Amino acid sequence: MLIPMALEWEQIIVDSADPVALGHWWAEALGWVVVDETEEIVEIRPEPDRMPGLLFVPVPEGKASKNRLHPDFRPDDQEAEVARLLSLGARRVDPAQDGQHWVTLLDPEGNEFCVLSAPKG
Repeated sequence: MLIPMALEWEQIIVDSADPVALGHWWAEALGWVVVDETEEIVEIRPEPDRMPGLLFVPVPEGKASKNRLHPDFRPDDQEAEVARLLSLGARRVDPAQDGQHWVTLLDPEGNEFCVLSAPKG
């Protein structure tokens, strides 16, 4: 019989061409704090002692295709949040997403994420 191991989700690693700039962009976008920063890496978390976080690290190659993993966010006001993220430098993947309950955006390095509409009912 297998004994379950205790796992704590600490962070997701984000490969980046400019980890410092991208880490600070996401910190601002999410309202998170920078908990560690060097010339090459940035780690952000919701609060200094709260996990999970995001760790931005340098990689030599650029993004080549669609992300295999991307975050979805559900704000109180989808339209206002999309406008705020666009003002920070996010870009729309495809402006013609009529009928969908999400808007797919790209961060400054082209990583996809979705902003969902408010839950019904």
